Amino acid sequence: MKNSIEITIKVVPLPQHTVAFERKYAFAYTITIINTGEIGARLLDRHWIIQDETGHIDEVEGPGVVGEQPHLLPGEGFEYTSGSVIQTPTGTMKGEYGMVNDDGEHFDAIIPEFVLSEPYTLQ
Repeated sequence: MKNSIEITIKVVPLPQHTVAFERKYAFAYTITIINTGEIGARLLDRHWIIQDETGHIDEVEGPGVVGEQPHLLPGEGFEYTSGSVIQTPTGTMKGEYGMVNDDGEHFDAIIPEFVLSEPYTLQ
C-alpha cells in the first residue's frame, strides 16, 4: 500500500501529577509511528478526541507532535511521549495525524482509540 502508517500506544498513569479531589487525573502516553507504506511521508498535524467517563469531550488540534513534524521514509519510525489530564479516573483518546506523502498527496493516519486508566488488580 502506498500510504500506510502503523501506530502503537503505551499508556502510563502519573499518580504524582494526579489530584483526585480537584478532578485531575494525569496520564502519559508514548506513541510509536512507523511508515509501513511504499513512499516517504511527513506528519503535518494532529487531531485528538479525548473523552472522560462522564462523556465530556475535549478536542485538540495543532501542528505536528511535541513541536516536530517528522518525515518518515518507508520502514522508518518516530516515537514520542506526551500527556493528558482528564476529569475522571478513566477515559479514552483517539484521533488522526494529517500526513502528506512525498508525491504531495494528503492522507490521514488513524490513531486507534486507547484507554486512559489506572491499572487494576482483581483479587
